[in-house]
Amino acid sequence: MESKIAKAVGIKYNPVAVVLSAAKPEKALQFKQGKWGCVMFMFANAARGKTAAFDKSTYGCWGGGVGLGFGNVYLQFPGGVDCFAHFLSSGNRQWETGRQVGKALAGTAGKEFAENFLEGEGYVQTPGLVKQWLAELPIAEAASAYVLFKPLAEIDPAVEKPETVVLLADPDQLSALVILANYGREGMENVIIPWAAGCQTIGILPFREGRSGSPRAVVGLTDISARKYVRTLLGAQYLSFAMPWQMFLEMEGHVAGSFLSKHTWRSLQQSRPPVT
Repeated sequence: MESKIAKAVGIKYNPVAVVLSAAKPEKALQFKQGKWGCVMFMFANAARGKTAAFDKSTYGCWGGGVGLGFGNVYLQFPGGVDCFAHFLSSGNRQWETGRQVGKALAGTAGKEFAENFLEGEGYVQTPGLVKQWLAELPIAEAASAYVLFKPLAEIDPAVEKPETVVLLADPDQLSALVILANYGREGMENVIIPWAAGCQTIGILPFREGRSGSPRAVVGLTDISARKYVRTLLGAQYLSFAMPWQMFLEMEGHVAGSFLSKHTWRSLQQSRPPVT
């Protein structure tokens, strides 16, 4: 399936379809069982034309398992949810259980993770606020064996229906996508930017929106850890824009006759450097 939106907005990379599937496509990229990996690295590869597959034993990291909809994988974090809450915030060095778990990790975990475990990533001020965030995160169990990232061009909507379609957009393109998301709707908050991991903003958060009566698009890749992992593949200028499937179809139908064919957008496009 080709995207009218991607063509009109001038998207460089393949739109990526997030698909729930009972089977893994042949030759799909997949993390090794039990091995660490960043889901957004696989997303970057899908944006570059490959297909990636994940299941309950190959989701890469705890946040990735949650983000793809494989349940509350944070329960499997070293030391459980309490240690994760300290890891994401002020660190585990400050309390006895955290120190003991950190000591056990010292010889087995990578240097960066072991340091972050003890000192904290500092993404949230306190462990209590992390737990409040976890309570709001729409953690859910996937309704299929696999979650796939596929280039949208390889999707036949008569055969499979994606949960989400994700575009990579620079500031001009993101501006256009926000306008288009609001173009045929009441209200002015039809796009959200929640604080979450990169994979969660293309997975469970737009999944949740897709189940609502008036789904919203989700801007993501504001996770600086994820940005670090995708930069060599995608460059530095992109954010993700995830649309639940029905919203994607709605926006596709609004391209013709919208601002995308008017002078302001055309002139902005003409002033942009050529895509390389």
